[in-house]
Amino acid sequence: MSINELQDEVIEEFEALDDWTERYQLIAEYGKELKKHPMPEADKTQQNLIDGCQSPVWFTAKMEEGRMMLNGDSDALLVKGIVGLLLHVLNNHTPQEIATADLYFIDRIGLREHLSPTRSNGVAAMLKQIKLYALAYSA
Repeated sequence: MSINELQDEVIEEFEALDDWTERYQLIAEYGKELKKHPMPEADKTQQNLIDGCQSPVWFTAKMEEGRMMLNGDSDALLVKGIVGLLLHVLNNHTPQEIATADLYFIDRIGLREHLSPTRSNGVAAMLKQIKLYALAYSA
């Protein structure tokens, strides 16, 4: 699926839920998906730590057959869910696709407006790092 198709799928999932209690539970479910491919403890280094996040967040990226394989984790349940959500949409795409993606789903599901300013800044920092990985692999 394309990044836009995955974004549209996420938007549909969120629109089907009545309130933000249910939506937070859905975000937590995305975090549980990270357990299928856990980030190795050895990758939870200062180098992979995202600056600007309230809770510790780590991201790594590598290339496999022309596609970026992202991995991430956080100690905080909600943030882990956000990491899982971003990976669901962006993982396993080419660097060019990721670097040029218009990530409209975050605003369309109302995530920014339902996060504290510091958490919202953290989401922006995560996206910036993922885009930087994509630009580096594009070069």
